[in-house]
Amino acid sequence: MDLPALDPLEQRVLGCLLEKELSTPDVYPLSMNTLLHACIQSSNRDPVMQLAEVDLQAPVARLVALGLAEPWPGRVPKVAHLAKPRWNLSVQEGALLAELLLRGPQTPGELRVNTRRMYPFPDMAELEACLQSLMEAEPPLAERLPRAPGAREARIRHGLGEAGQTPQAAPRPEGGRTDRLAALEQEVAELREALADLRAAFEAFRAQF
Repeated sequence: MDLPALDPLEQRVLGCLLEKELSTPDVYPLSMNTLLHACIQSSNRDPVMQLAEVDLQAPVARLVALGLAEPWPGRVPKVAHLAKPRWNLSVQEGALLAELLLRGPQTPGELRVNTRRMYPFPDMAELEACLQSLMEAEPPLAERLPRAPGAREARIRHGLGEAGQTPQAAPRPEGGRTDRLAALEQEVAELREALADLRAAFEAFRAQF
């Protein structure tokens, strides 16, 4: 079965769902408003997007149609991804795929640093083994690009469609208690991620002595 070709916004939504399941499991599955704040956050994203909640309806619906996401009904409707069971991803592989979806092609060294908020790879050997598993999947979920002239490492990219700029939606006013609560939840989630990054950096520094 061929991999679905996701557009940049669909890639962002799937990447956020994979990421938040690992980095902030207490707020996962995500409400649409929390998913919006995850998609437009300025940290750990390339490019940074300007969107409104209505802009996520079509990409979420397509991911559901493709069997890569499912809605969670309730007082506040939520959405969860189905990528892990569909492709039999480990936690480590899910973290790598999320990072590639959120920031595009990266070197293994960059991936090790940038996945710390989801999974702290203890060494490059484990990370390379997980990348190899993604690249050897049928069909491949990732591929190693040719090394650029002067570059020390080749970059890895995901296999779910070409990365690129997404048209920026016009900002729409948001208000109400639900929106403010979702914004606070997202701010707490980002602070937790930043704290996790600091802890991982400190542990890596301490391990040198």
